[in-house]
Amino acid sequence: MDASLLTGTAFWDDQAPALPGISELAGHVLFETSGSTGDPKWIAVSKQALLVSAAAVNRHLGVTGKSCWGLALPLNHVGGFGVAARAYEAGCGFRDFGRPWDAAEFREWLALHKITHTSLVPTQVHDLVKAELTAPASLVAIVVGGGHLDASSGQAARDLGWPVLASYGMTEAASQIATQALTELKAVYQPAPLPLLPIWEARLTPENLLAISGPALFSGHVSGGRFIPREADWHITADRVVLENKTITPLGRADALVKILGELVDPEAVEGELVSMSEGRLTPGTFAIIAIPDERAGSALVPVFEASVDPVAAAVTLSRYQQAAPGFRKLGAMLVVRNLPRGELGKLRRSELASIYQNQPRP
Repeated sequence: MDASLLTGTAFWDDQAPALPGISELAGHVLFETSGSTGDPKWIAVSKQALLVSAAAVNRHLGVTGKSCWGLALPLNHVGGFGVAARAYEAGCGFRDFGRPWDAAEFREWLALHKITHTSLVPTQVHDLVKAELTAPASLVAIVVGGGHLDASSGQAARDLGWPVLASYGMTEAASQIATQALTELKAVYQPAPLPLLPIWEARLTPENLLAISGPALFSGHVSGGRFIPREADWHITADRVVLENKTITPLGRADALVKILGELVDPEAVEGELVSMSEGRLTPGTFAIIAIPDERAGSALVPVFEASVDPVAAAVTLSRYQQAAPGFRKLGAMLVVRNLPRGELGKLRRSELASIYQNQPRP
């Protein structure tokens, strides 16, 4: 779809079903999603919900009719679609990057069109920092979604003038649920806690999973050509979070935890420990900790590094970690690959990486 069509009234007024013959999908948009670890499915989000979300984000980020949203994410994901929806809701400028991602070209494009607001994923922010590019003066806010932007990378981006704001959202919420405020740009970057947008209510289930309720919640999902409506006002997610004073601190997905020798372990938390132990020598996103089956322990953790990682830095950091880690958290033999497999938005494909690890000979 041409992104510019999403900034005109014809699209938003069109109430035709998203799939012919399914009347419940009138005035809806379908997004394919697999979350972080689940099987792909189609989420049905109403155009009204998308605009409610867009209005909340626009108010939160100070968007006015004089602003200009810039699109650098694919439209088939709610993060990219939401950018166009926000431009329409605000009646402001809109530009589509519309070419393969290139950090230097993106920076020049922002400056040329005086973009004020945009959304990026952590991989794109890492590329801007790695290239040591400075932000154009027009830029007011970058919403970073689709993954976790760590503290060191976020601060490095802000030091170069990039106004990065951490966010937490999902397709089922038509985009953002919690996002840092513009006032946070004056402080040292921290990935959490994140203030809830006013349209959302949140609570924890007895299993300590996040549940959300609000006017931008999805309507249901499509499976096997049938529309299956959402059954309750509250949607229970698979995410573990800390809720405090209307803020969210994401802790990762419950289904990402693995049991090793009877102990639950979060591979992403181990990645964070390695980054910290490396004292700046390991960059988040250039390596991963994955779980593979183990006959004795149930599962085992193993590290996989991209070929660009300094082998000495990797070896030294792994040695430090192994000395400090309890037995069930120790790591197996490492593997080096050219690039980690990622999805369209830069999310790591952990199951694919586990297959690569198990099938590829290691030195």
